Amino acid sequence: MFPSISLAQEIGLAVLFVATLVWVVGLGHMLWDSRFHHPEPGAFDGLPVIPAQRSAAAHPMESVELTEAEQQAFAEVIRSLPLR
Repeated sequence: MFPSISLAQEIGLAVLFVATLVWVVGLGHMLWDSRFHHPEPGAFDGLPVIPAQRSAAAHPMESVELTEAEQQAFAEVIRSLPLR
């Protein structure tokens, strides 16, 4: 115990010292881990249990006939989209 400071100040000093020690150890651990190259994981191929997407002609319920007005409105919406 230091005779010139109160007990609360000594506790605060101890907490500050422990926090600094934890920070230094964490920083050293982070820097040590960054020394070694960790290869990136490979591309994900997807789940084999999900079936491939069928074409629109595969089932009649998957396609809809549009009227001429709907086709023109859709074409106008597509033309209004920016090309990046």
